[in-house]
Amino acid sequence: MKTSRRRRQETLWVHRWSRPIIGAIAAVGAAGTGYLTLTKLMNTEAVCAVGCDRVLNSDWATVFGLPLTLFGFLAYLSMLVLAVAPLLLNGEDNFEQRTKVEGWTWPLLFVGATGMMVFSGFLMYVLATDIKEVCPYCIASALMATTMFFLVVLGRRWIDRGQLLFSGVIIAMVALVGTFGMYAANGQIGPGPVAADGAVGPAITTPSGESEIALANHLKDIDAKMYSAYWCPHCHDQKQLFGEAAAKKIPYVECTEDGANSQAALCQSVPEVKGYPTWDVKGQFLSGAQSLQTLAEASGYEGPTDFVNN
Repeated sequence: MKTSRRRRQETLWVHRWSRPIIGAIAAVGAAGTGYLTLTKLMNTEAVCAVGCDRVLNSDWATVFGLPLTLFGFLAYLSMLVLAVAPLLLNGEDNFEQRTKVEGWTWPLLFVGATGMMVFSGFLMYVLATDIKEVCPYCIASALMATTMFFLVVLGRRWIDRGQLLFSGVIIAMVALVGTFGMYAANGQIGPGPVAADGAVGPAITTPSGESEIALANHLKDIDAKMYSAYWCPHCHDQKQLFGEAAAKKIPYVECTEDGANSQAALCQSVPEVKGYPTWDVKGQFLSGAQSLQTLAEASGYEGPTDFVNN
Protein backbone atom coordinates (compact mmCIF):
# COMPACT_ATOMS: atom_id res chain seq x y z
CA MET A 1 0.00 0.00 0.00
CA LYS A 2 2.76 2.44 0.94
CA THR A 3 4.79 1.47 -2.14
CA SER A 4 1.81 2.11 -4.42
CA ARG A 5 1.21 5.51 -2.82
CA ARG A 6 4.88 6.47 -3.22
CA ARG A 7 4.81 5.58 -6.91
CA ARG A 8 1.74 7.73 -7.45
CA GLN A 9 3.52 10.64 -5.77
CA GLU A 10 6.63 10.16 -7.85
CA THR A 11 4.64 10.30 -11.08
CA LEU A 12 2.82 13.55 -10.36
CA TRP A 13 2.82 15.60 -13.55
CA VAL A 14 4.26 18.65 -11.81
CA HIS A 15 7.29 16.60 -10.72
CA ARG A 16 7.91 15.45 -14.30
CA TRP A 17 7.25 18.72 -16.08
CA SER A 18 8.26 21.46 -13.63
CA ARG A 19 11.79 21.81 -14.98
CA PRO A 20 10.80 21.90 -18.69
CA ILE A 21 8.08 24.46 -17.93
CA ILE A 22 10.44 26.60 -15.82
CA GLY A 23 12.98 26.41 -18.63
CA ALA A 24 10.40 27.48 -21.22
CA ILE A 25 9.23 30.41 -19.08
CA ALA A 26 12.82 31.48 -18.43
CA ALA A 27 13.57 31.32 -22.17
CA VAL A 28 10.60 33.59 -22.94
CA GLY A 29 11.66 35.96 -20.16
CA ALA A 30 15.25 36.05 -21.41
CA ALA A 31 14.05 36.80 -24.95
CA GLY A 32 11.80 39.62 -23.74
CA THR A 33 14.33 41.27 -21.44
CA GLY A 34 17.05 40.80 -24.05
CA TYR A 35 14.91 42.65 -26.59
CA LEU A 36 14.20 45.49 -24.15
CA THR A 37 17.90 45.75 -23.30
CA LEU A 38 18.81 46.12 -26.96
CA THR A 39 16.17 48.82 -27.50
CA LYS A 40 17.50 50.69 -24.46
CA LEU A 41 21.14 50.48 -25.56
CA MET A 42 20.29 51.43 -29.14
CA ASN A 43 18.07 54.31 -27.96
CA THR A 44 15.05 53.03 -29.89
CA GLU A 45 11.44 52.55 -28.81
CA ALA A 46 10.09 49.16 -27.80
CA VAL A 47 7.03 47.81 -29.55
CA CYS A 48 4.29 48.26 -26.97
CA ALA A 49 0.59 49.07 -26.93
CA VAL A 50 0.54 51.37 -23.88
CA GLY A 51 2.69 52.93 -21.20
CA CYS A 52 6.06 51.33 -21.92
CA ASP A 53 7.99 54.41 -23.02
CA ARG A 54 7.66 56.22 -19.70
CA VAL A 55 8.32 53.06 -17.68
CA LEU A 56 11.36 51.89 -19.65
CA ASN A 57 12.89 55.38 -19.59
CA SER A 58 12.14 56.21 -15.97
CA ASP A 59 14.77 56.52 -13.25
CA TRP A 60 13.73 53.10 -11.98
CA ALA A 61 14.74 51.45 -15.26
CA THR A 62 18.46 52.17 -14.85
CA VAL A 63 20.76 50.71 -12.19
CA PHE A 64 24.46 51.59 -11.88
CA GLY A 65 24.25 53.20 -15.30
CA LEU A 66 22.98 49.99 -16.92
CA PRO A 67 19.47 49.05 -18.09
CA LEU A 68 17.53 47.17 -15.42
CA THR A 69 16.39 44.80 -18.17
CA LEU A 70 19.99 43.62 -18.56
CA PHE A 71 19.92 42.26 -15.00
CA GLY A 72 16.54 40.70 -15.73
CA PHE A 73 18.00 39.01 -18.80
CA LEU A 74 20.84 37.55 -16.73
CA ALA A 75 18.41 36.35 -14.07
CA TYR A 76 16.17 34.60 -16.59
CA LEU A 77 19.19 33.10 -18.34
CA SER A 78 20.45 31.71 -15.02
CA MET A 79 17.05 30.15 -14.30
CA LEU A 80 17.04 28.59 -17.76
CA VAL A 81 20.47 27.00 -17.27
CA LEU A 82 19.61 25.70 -13.78
CA ALA A 83 16.28 24.27 -14.96
CA VAL A 84 17.50 22.38 -18.02
CA ALA A 85 20.99 21.30 -16.85
CA PRO A 86 19.83 17.93 -15.41
CA LEU A 87 17.60 17.31 -18.44
CA LEU A 88 20.68 17.22 -20.66
CA LEU A 89 22.04 14.24 -18.75
CA ASN A 90 19.94 11.47 -20.29
CA GLY A 91 20.56 7.74 -20.19
CA GLU A 92 21.28 5.24 -17.45
CA ASP A 93 25.00 5.99 -17.56
CA ASN A 94 24.32 9.55 -16.42
CA PHE A 95 21.72 8.67 -13.76
CA GLU A 96 24.01 9.30 -10.79
CA GLN A 97 25.39 12.52 -12.21
CA ARG A 98 21.90 13.74 -13.11
CA THR A 99 20.71 13.05 -9.57
CA LYS A 100 23.58 15.11 -8.16
CA VAL A 101 22.90 18.01 -10.53
CA GLU A 102 19.20 17.95 -9.65
CA GLY A 103 20.11 17.98 -5.96
CA TRP A 104 22.18 21.17 -6.06
CA THR A 105 20.16 23.04 -8.72
CA TRP A 106 16.82 22.86 -6.88
CA PRO A 107 17.96 25.10 -3.97
CA LEU A 108 19.48 27.56 -6.45
CA LEU A 109 16.23 27.58 -8.44
CA PHE A 110 14.37 28.34 -5.21
CA VAL A 111 16.70 31.22 -4.36
CA GLY A 112 16.45 32.66 -7.88
CA ALA A 113 12.68 32.30 -8.18
CA THR A 114 12.08 33.80 -4.72
CA GLY A 115 14.35 36.77 -5.37
CA MET A 116 12.84 37.42 -8.80
CA MET A 117 9.27 37.22 -7.47
CA VAL A 118 10.01 39.64 -4.61
CA PHE A 119 11.80 42.10 -6.88
CA SER A 120 8.98 41.90 -9.44
CA GLY A 121 6.50 42.60 -6.65
CA PHE A 122 8.48 45.69 -5.66
CA LEU A 123 8.45 46.90 -9.27
CA MET A 124 4.68 46.36 -9.47
CA TYR A 125 4.32 48.56 -6.39
CA VAL A 126 6.48 51.27 -8.01
CA LEU A 127 4.49 50.94 -11.24
CA ALA A 128 1.20 51.48 -9.42
CA THR A 129 2.20 54.16 -6.91
CA ASP A 130 5.00 56.18 -8.52
CA ILE A 131 5.17 55.77 -12.29
CA LYS A 132 1.40 55.19 -12.59
CA GLU A 133 1.53 53.58 -16.00
CA VAL A 134 0.60 50.22 -17.46
CA CYS A 135 3.57 48.24 -18.76
CA PRO A 136 2.66 44.89 -20.38
CA TYR A 137 6.29 43.73 -20.32
CA CYS A 138 6.59 44.43 -16.57
CA ILE A 139 3.30 42.73 -15.72
CA ALA A 140 4.17 39.69 -17.87
CA SER A 141 7.58 39.42 -16.20
CA ALA A 142 6.01 39.56 -12.73
CA LEU A 143 3.55 36.80 -13.66
CA MET A 144 6.34 34.64 -15.07
CA ALA A 145 8.49 35.10 -11.97
CA THR A 146 5.56 34.16 -9.72
CA THR A 147 4.74 31.12 -11.85
CA MET A 148 8.35 29.92 -11.71
CA PHE A 149 8.32 30.29 -7.92
CA PHE A 150 5.27 28.05 -7.50
CA LEU A 151 6.65 25.53 -9.99
CA VAL A 152 9.87 25.33 -7.98
CA VAL A 153 7.97 24.87 -4.71
CA LEU A 154 5.62 22.25 -6.14
CA GLY A 155 8.06 20.68 -8.57
CA ARG A 156 9.63 18.31 -6.07
CA ARG A 157 8.96 16.86 -2.62
CA TRP A 158 11.02 19.07 -0.32
CA ILE A 159 12.18 17.17 2.75
CA ASP A 160 11.43 19.97 5.25
CA ARG A 161 8.67 22.40 4.21
CA GLY A 162 9.16 24.41 7.39
CA GLN A 163 12.82 24.95 6.61
CA LEU A 164 11.87 25.88 3.04
CA LEU A 165 9.43 28.50 4.31
CA PHE A 166 12.00 29.93 6.71
CA SER A 167 14.60 30.09 3.92
CA GLY A 168 12.08 31.81 1.66
CA VAL A 169 11.44 34.52 4.25
CA ILE A 170 15.18 35.13 4.68
CA ILE A 171 15.72 35.30 0.91
CA ALA A 172 12.78 37.71 0.52
CA MET A 173 14.18 40.01 3.23
CA VAL A 174 17.64 39.97 1.65
CA ALA A 175 16.11 40.72 -1.76
CA LEU A 176 14.14 43.69 -0.41
CA VAL A 177 17.09 45.13 1.52
CA GLY A 178 19.31 44.69 -1.54
CA THR A 179 16.71 46.37 -3.76
CA PHE A 180 16.34 49.42 -1.52
CA GLY A 181 20.10 49.64 -1.09
CA MET A 182 20.69 49.40 -4.83
CA TYR A 183 18.35 52.26 -5.66
CA ALA A 184 19.46 54.33 -2.70
CA ALA A 185 23.11 54.03 -3.76
CA ASN A 186 22.21 55.44 -7.16
CA GLY A 187 19.93 58.18 -5.81
CA GLN A 188 17.01 56.68 -7.72
CA ILE A 189 14.30 57.07 -5.11
CA GLY A 190 11.77 58.54 -7.46
CA PRO A 191 11.36 60.43 -10.71
CA GLY A 192 12.80 63.62 -9.28
CA PRO A 193 12.00 66.52 -6.98
CA VAL A 194 8.64 68.26 -7.16
CA ALA A 195 8.42 71.98 -7.79
CA ALA A 196 5.49 74.16 -6.77
CA ASP A 197 3.95 73.89 -10.25
CA GLY A 198 4.81 70.24 -10.95
CA ALA A 199 7.53 67.61 -11.05
CA VAL A 200 10.97 68.38 -12.41
CA GLY A 201 13.87 66.19 -13.43
CA PRO A 202 17.28 65.68 -11.80
CA ALA A 203 19.59 68.65 -11.42
CA ILE A 204 22.00 69.52 -14.23
CA THR A 205 25.55 69.04 -12.96
CA THR A 206 27.72 69.96 -15.95
CA PRO A 207 29.08 73.46 -16.63
CA SER A 208 28.18 75.58 -19.66
CA GLY A 209 30.70 77.25 -21.92
CA GLU A 210 30.07 80.37 -24.00
CA SER A 211 29.39 78.18 -27.04
CA GLU A 212 26.67 76.20 -25.26
CA ILE A 213 24.95 79.38 -24.07
CA ALA A 214 25.18 80.95 -27.52
CA LEU A 215 23.68 77.86 -29.17
CA ALA A 216 20.85 77.72 -26.61
CA ASN A 217 20.02 81.39 -27.26
CA HIS A 218 20.12 80.80 -31.01
CA LEU A 219 17.72 77.84 -30.77
CA LYS A 220 15.34 79.96 -28.72
CA ASP A 221 15.58 82.86 -31.19
CA ILE A 222 14.62 80.70 -34.18
CA ASP A 223 11.68 79.22 -32.22
CA ALA A 224 13.09 75.69 -32.09
CA LYS A 225 11.50 73.35 -29.58
CA MET A 226 12.74 70.45 -27.48
CA TYR A 227 9.74 68.26 -26.63
CA SER A 228 10.66 66.48 -23.42
CA ALA A 229 9.52 64.81 -20.21
CA TYR A 230 10.97 65.41 -16.75
CA TRP A 231 11.30 61.65 -16.10
CA CYS A 232 13.15 60.92 -19.36
CA PRO A 233 16.87 60.08 -18.84
CA HIS A 234 17.70 60.87 -22.48
CA CYS A 235 16.22 64.35 -22.01
CA HIS A 236 18.41 64.78 -18.94
CA ASP A 237 21.43 63.65 -20.99
CA GLN A 238 20.56 66.28 -23.58
CA LYS A 239 20.44 69.02 -20.96
CA GLN A 240 23.70 67.77 -19.49
CA LEU A 241 25.34 68.43 -22.89
CA PHE A 242 24.20 72.04 -22.73
CA GLY A 243 25.26 72.44 -19.11
CA GLU A 244 23.55 74.09 -16.16
CA ALA A 245 23.42 77.67 -17.43
CA ALA A 246 22.55 76.90 -21.06
CA ALA A 247 19.93 74.29 -20.11
CA LYS A 248 17.86 77.08 -18.55
CA LYS A 249 17.78 78.88 -21.90
CA ILE A 250 16.94 76.06 -24.33
CA PRO A 251 13.36 76.08 -25.69
CA TYR A 252 12.14 73.24 -23.47
CA VAL A 253 8.55 71.97 -23.79
CA GLU A 254 7.32 69.74 -20.94
CA CYS A 255 5.05 67.03 -22.32
CA THR A 256 4.04 65.27 -19.09
CA GLU A 257 0.80 66.40 -17.50
CA ASP A 258 2.22 66.39 -13.97
CA GLY A 259 5.46 68.10 -14.99
CA ALA A 260 6.34 71.68 -14.18
CA ASN A 261 4.94 74.16 -16.73
CA SER A 262 3.29 71.31 -18.59
CA GLN A 263 2.33 71.80 -22.24
CA ALA A 264 0.97 68.30 -22.74
CA ALA A 265 -1.75 69.48 -25.13
CA LEU A 266 0.84 71.07 -27.42
CA CYS A 267 2.91 67.88 -27.46
CA GLN A 268 -0.14 65.78 -28.28
CA SER A 269 -1.00 68.05 -31.18
CA VAL A 270 2.33 67.36 -32.91
CA PRO A 271 2.19 63.88 -34.53
CA GLU A 272 5.95 63.79 -35.05
CA VAL A 273 6.51 63.67 -31.30
CA LYS A 274 6.61 59.92 -30.68
CA GLY A 275 9.32 59.81 -28.03
CA TYR A 276 11.48 62.07 -25.88
CA PRO A 277 13.37 64.15 -26.53
CA THR A 278 12.19 65.23 -29.98
CA TRP A 279 13.64 68.41 -31.46
CA ASP A 280 11.75 70.63 -33.88
CA VAL A 281 14.39 72.72 -35.64
CA LYS A 282 13.11 74.76 -38.58
CA GLY A 283 10.47 72.16 -39.30
CA GLN A 284 12.94 69.27 -39.13
CA PHE A 285 12.17 66.76 -36.39
CA LEU A 286 15.15 65.07 -34.72
CA SER A 287 14.37 62.12 -32.44
CA GLY A 288 16.51 61.37 -29.40
CA ALA A 289 19.33 63.26 -27.70
CA GLN A 290 21.43 65.11 -30.30
CA SER A 291 25.02 66.23 -30.25
CA LEU A 292 25.43 69.99 -29.99
CA GLN A 293 27.20 69.98 -33.35
CA THR A 294 24.16 68.32 -34.97
CA LEU A 295 21.85 70.95 -33.48
CA ALA A 296 24.18 73.71 -34.62
CA GLU A 297 24.22 72.45 -38.20
CA ALA A 298 20.46 71.81 -38.34
CA SER A 299 19.65 75.27 -36.97
CA GLY A 300 22.09 77.26 -39.09
CA TYR A 301 24.04 78.37 -36.03
CA GLU A 302 27.16 80.36 -36.97
CA GLY A 303 28.60 81.14 -33.54
CA PRO A 304 31.52 79.51 -31.68
CA THR A 305 31.49 75.71 -31.57
CA ASP A 306 34.13 74.88 -28.98
CA PHE A 307 31.57 73.01 -26.88
CA VAL A 308 32.99 71.91 -23.54
CA ASN A 309 30.58 68.99 -23.01
CA ASN A 310 31.04 67.13 -26.30
